[in-house]
Amino acid sequence: MRKLFVDTNIVLDLLAKRMPFYTSGALLFSLADKKKLKLSVSAQTFANTNYVLSKLKTAQEAKEILRMFRLLVEVVPLSDKIIDLSLNNTKFTDFEDSLQYYSASESSCEIIITRNQKDFKSADLPVMNAEEFLNSM
Repeated sequence: MRKLFVDTNIVLDLLAKRMPFYTSGALLFSLADKKKLKLSVSAQTFANTNYVLSKLKTAQEAKEILRMFRLLVEVVPLSDKIIDLSLNNTKFTDFEDSLQYYSASESSCEIIITRNQKDFKSADLPVMNAEEFLNSM
């Protein structure tokens, strides 16, 4: 089973139903629900997603959405190693992107799925958007 790392923007596309990106995100997470893919996200993604969802919904609704979402993904912890790699990296100018990249790398993900591919141009892992990945299957 393929193991993918999903960036926060893809999660927000799904959970906030942001069009036109919602559809490909929903298909990706549907495959995870059917156990055809293993999807990982960073712990940071939960914090950032809760922040955005809380602006669109009540705090209680945001947490309920995240509880249901949690069933679909493996959460990669922000370990000392990931923090240290991100603080000392020379590949990424954005610290948050660095945290995402090293979360993916250290959890043995095969591909990073994001809509901000330019942010990961220095990545040693393949980087695709959800639609590109789905088309490659």
